[in-house]
Amino acid sequence: MQVMGHEKHRRNTRQRQVVLDELRKLITHPTAAELYELSRRRLPRISLATVYRNLELLTQMGVIRRLERGGSEARFDGDLDQHHHVRCIRCGRVDDVHGVPADFAGGEFTSPSGYGIIGHQLEFAGICPACKSPASEEAGEQAVREET
Repeated sequence: MQVMGHEKHRRNTRQRQVVLDELRKLITHPTAAELYELSRRRLPRISLATVYRNLELLTQMGVIRRLERGGSEARFDGDLDQHHHVRCIRCGRVDDVHGVPADFAGGEFTSPSGYGIIGHQLEFAGICPACKSPASEEAGEQAVREET
């Protein structure tokens, strides 16, 4: 899918399309630095600043999603379908979680605070397969207890 200019003065540049293509090839949720390294394979002269600028623009245009959590580097998601995420508490890796039951995922409800709810984000915490070991599981459980 090509990026169409959502604004009169925004044209689709080759750099922007390469960044988007590289993001959409992945099922992981890369950081800007990781996308920079991938984009350089196709455009050796692309700068990190150009990657950041294009990620910001693509986010503003609603073409991609920025995944942010306080204290960790932003990651990006090219899949705009409704889904949730799981983040490794050891290395920060983020993966998709599909098929979460609506009643568990916080389906529609009326906010007692008077907010008009327009959406939600659900992120699970866990330990990814690469980090999983008996010693790391124990340390990870301790980190979760300290967060809450």
